[in-house]
Amino acid sequence: MNIEFRDKFISQWRKYFKNAELPITFEYVDDYPHSESSPVPEGWRCVIAQVAAARNGRTVHFVAENIKCAGGSRYLGYNINLFPGFNEFISHGESGHGERYKKSPELVANFMSNLNVLAVKKSLIVKRWDSLEDYDKPQGVIFFAKPDVLSGLFTLANYDVDGDCGVIAPFGAGCTSIFFYPYKEYITGGDKAILGMFDVSARKCVKSDLLSFAMPISKFMKMVENMDESFLITDSWEVVYKRLD
Repeated sequence: MNIEFRDKFISQWRKYFKNAELPITFEYVDDYPHSESSPVPEGWRCVIAQVAAARNGRTVHFVAENIKCAGGSRYLGYNINLFPGFNEFISHGESGHGERYKKSPELVANFMSNLNVLAVKKSLIVKRWDSLEDYDKPQGVIFFAKPDVLSGLFTLANYDVDGDCGVIAPFGAGCTSIFFYPYKEYITGGDKAILGMFDVSARKCVKSDLLSFAMPISKFMKMVENMDESFLITDSWEVVYKRLD
């Protein structure tokens, strides 16, 4: 990471978004000698709970062995297999039991068949933006943000887009919205941001007024470069800015 760019963003973020939470970043690597793999928080299995440490400034180092959620392991690219009855679990079986996030197991099967397993490296490193060092090469950036901050991020993500779809909100688990879809954009050269954290099961891992907003690093860098000429310098944003405490 270019340290000058790292610090430039922090300065601009504080200028336009006051003390809103800094984003976290992720990077898939073959080897990361700077930290050991992170333990799973006691009492939690969800990947969203595990990244809370990164939001607090600590490095989170995922490997296959410390992802305890079967869905999370699949979505993060570490395990192509799902437990027996997964489709019924996400929908419901003959007994009526299940999460009921899709109307039928067949819809779940179709959804999963289109959610290709990502070819990933051994380690997934998650760090807060201000913790990045010169040896880090983040591939994606993730915000956890309140509505007013989201409005700024959403508008900035669409600022240089020729059309109306610079942001998408695909269905999926909380970890798909912050890792799977942004990484897919990264490896395919895509340029979309992903609005997420609508997963009801993962909502317990974040505060009630937060959603996620994630993107490949290339998209993020464009957004940063556009900040000083965008709506952020207008009176309209000033009204929002004043209530960002």
